[in-house]
Amino acid sequence: MTRVAAVDCGTNSIRLLVADADPATGRITELDRRMRIVRLGQGVDRTGRLAPEALERTFAACREYAEVIGGLGVERVRFVATSASRDAENREEFVRGVVEILGVEPEVISGDQEAEFSFTGATKELTDREGFARPYLVVDIGGGSTEFVVGDDHVRAARSVDIGCVRMTERHLVVDGRITDPPTVHQIAAIRADIERALDLVEETVPIREAGSLVGLAGSVTTVAGIALELREYDSAAIHHSRVSLDQVREITDKLIGSTHAERAAIPVMHEGRVDVIASGALVLLAIMERCGAREVVVSEHDILDGIAWSLA
Repeated sequence: MTRVAAVDCGTNSIRLLVADADPATGRITELDRRMRIVRLGQGVDRTGRLAPEALERTFAACREYAEVIGGLGVERVRFVATSASRDAENREEFVRGVVEILGVEPEVISGDQEAEFSFTGATKELTDREGFARPYLVVDIGGGSTEFVVGDDHVRAARSVDIGCVRMTERHLVVDGRITDPPTVHQIAAIRADIERALDLVEETVPIREAGSLVGLAGSVTTVAGIALELREYDSAAIHHSRVSLDQVREITDKLIGSTHAERAAIPVMHEGRVDVIASGALVLLAIMERCGAREVVVSEHDILDGIAWSLA
């Protein structure tokens, strides 16, 4: 048995999973899982650089995670950095800070690698359960990018495109440094057009319409699921493997688009760091479901973190 720690640092959040991994069986037992919204990708789409305040928020979370990792006696750590740190000119500053705090160099992985980790984490449990038709289409809607993976037991095709919830919000909803609240019809149309262009690129290499099951990952999807389930607080166990219909996603997206910051913040399952970007994330999910003809999305709380942990096992 090996005690491992997986860290996933994306555009919007940084997350930690500490687990016991059994090399003989390939099974992992979760010991600690946590998430902090740090908005590392703040302004990257516009400036091409990681902002000093975004780096400090991220390093503060890393210091918290270092305490957890040390306290639980972790033997192996893997730190994966995704979209924001791929795009930034000053990514070496980010790398140095992580090494100083956690003693491990972040792996700035490609979109395809990110997609494979997400697929493994999301589908490992589904292979032993009935009611989940193959092939799977795993969609990981992040802050800066969205990963698409089609596969059965293994990945058949994957593609990463730059239509994450933070990127869409900053690209289309920010005017004179402020987010339009609620967004205008023209802004929503611009987001939808951007998403549709990205989906055209995805379909050049990934057969998303052939999916038997659509599996959705990350905060935009889990938040939509929490709203659909009418949860009074965020409940990971209730959300994991829940199913949300296309009609529900469409209704929730319309509600989020038409609501104010205060109204979105008042939704019980809404994390404060998602209030400004959730409408864009829901739009991405809705467009994907409409494009691939999915009548429902299976929501998974297990994702790239679990895939990273599996790689250590």
